[in-house]
Amino acid sequence: MQQPGRLFFFCGKMGAGKSTRSTLLAADYNAVRISEDEWLAAHYPGQIQTFDEYLALSKTIKPFVKGHVQQILLSGVHVVMDFPANTKAQRAWFKTLCAEVNCAHQLIFLDLTDEQCLSQLAKRRLEQPQRAHFDNAQVFAHVSSFFEPPQDDEQLNILHVANSSVLHA
Repeated sequence: MQQPGRLFFFCGKMGAGKSTRSTLLAADYNAVRISEDEWLAAHYPGQIQTFDEYLALSKTIKPFVKGHVQQILLSGVHVVMDFPANTKAQRAWFKTLCAEVNCAHQLIFLDLTDEQCLSQLAKRRLEQPQRAHFDNAQVFAHVSSFFEPPQDDEQLNILHVANSSVLHA
């Protein structure tokens, strides 16, 4: 039986560089990259205007994404998921996904300051003006209020990247 691929996923506040790093990591490992933003935009174009709409629609794609990712992992291919693992519940979903197919995982925790994240969001608004309604200080503060840094008791393989220089695509 073939060894399953490894699942890589990210934890970090808005603007920490999760999407940029997921792209680079997928290239480094010749892995399949799956982006929640891309899937949501393809399935629900123009329908996400608020954080609550994002949460609701994100839940609708998770069962399909989970099965799809597990099939890829079982084929021996590594997967990089650009989906948030910013709460204990979100990380539990990833952990279950891995446990069900007995694959290794790596959680990359991008631990940047709020100032670094807000600076990155400002750059992203200039580069992607269509995201300005969502990538702003008010939404950052709201979303960050739910953020839970990973803890040792979650039993995850964590790569902690603290206050790193952020790569921006």
